Amino acid sequence: MVNVLYIVQIILGITLIALAMMQAKNLGSGAVFGGSDSFQTTKRGFEKTLFNLTLVVSILFFVVALFSAALT
Repeated sequence: MVNVLYIVQIILGITLIALAMMQAKNLGSGAVFGGSDSFQTTKRGFEKTLFNLTLVVSILFFVVALFSAALT
């Protein structure tokens, strides 16, 4: 059972890294180094879906990590 949780946690971790990298791809070089834009935009379409998916995967990763730690 614990081995299955470890495998699920590895898969969720890799997925979370990939989703975070996909979000960071759209940033300009100024935002990467701490600069900010003078206007704020709202998330729409694919960007919003990607953000929500990242949120869900991160929550699942946290829950699996807690459950895995409790069983060990």
